[in-house]
Amino acid sequence: MNLKQLQKLMERKKGSRKGENGHALVIGGSEEFVGAVTLAGLGALRAGCDLVTVAAPEKVAWAVNAYSPDLITHKVKGAFTVKLAKDIVKFAEKFEAVLIGNGITQKADKFCQYFIKKSPRLKVVDADALKGMSFKDFQNCIITPNANELEMLLINSNKEFILDKLRTANAKEKADLLQGNLRYFLQNNNVLIAKGPTDIILSRNRIAFNRTGNQGMTKGGTGDVLAGLAVGFLAKTGDLFKSAVAASYVNGLIGDALLKKTKGYSFIASDILNDLNSFQDIEKRLKKK
Repeated sequence: MNLKQLQKLMERKKGSRKGENGHALVIGGSEEFVGAVTLAGLGALRAGCDLVTVAAPEKVAWAVNAYSPDLITHKVKGAFTVKLAKDIVKFAEKFEAVLIGNGITQKADKFCQYFIKKSPRLKVVDADALKGMSFKDFQNCIITPNANELEMLLINSNKEFILDKLRTANAKEKADLLQGNLRYFLQNNNVLIAKGPTDIILSRNRIAFNRTGNQGMTKGGTGDVLAGLAVGFLAKTGDLFKSAVAASYVNGLIGDALLKKTKGYSFIASDILNDLNSFQDIEKRLKKK
């Protein structure tokens, strides 16, 4: 992907009205992790969809409201339980795409498992929502595991026999190994973003490698921005693979621009959001010697 392709992905009709470019739902947050769901929601808006609603526990949702007037909130009473998951599956029907997992904690395992298995919406699944899952549990999803989460998913899916090879493989070898061993997952209309120094993006019949990004991207919150970008692109386009590739590329591209701008690793996740408003400026900045 390049900037021209990205801008084309974000184009909108001159006569479009509010909501026609996508409404994303972001489910997550906890009293410990208010920032994660906020970063994800704002990332989705920066990707170009029209509206983002954050479904979070009441206290978290009020904190999100106080931080940003751009995000709508759906205030959840009580904990994320299986009983609540049934209601949220129905609530999610009016959205083009859903992100689940950011800041939700593993206390919500049963909630996440029920929602992911039962909701037919296009979904992005990240962070703690991945940890109790197997690859057979996903349909219509982009999943965004880091190296540890990927290993956990492989173990949960009885695919631990490829772990030793995976740990020593280069990016191309990893892609071939994963695509060959995750056929059921990929054929079920899913896309994998295996995050790392080189992000590997896999669908049933396509492979992409993203090499934007740098060591500063290990900061807390950068993964939440990535997931938010993915659901924002997905709500607007409905294309799982293109949305995954665009999110990976943009997140790393801005990280590289910030590294040049600050001349070090002092940038933080919210800086990525702030820099997302000017792709042309980013292109010029990266070209400077």
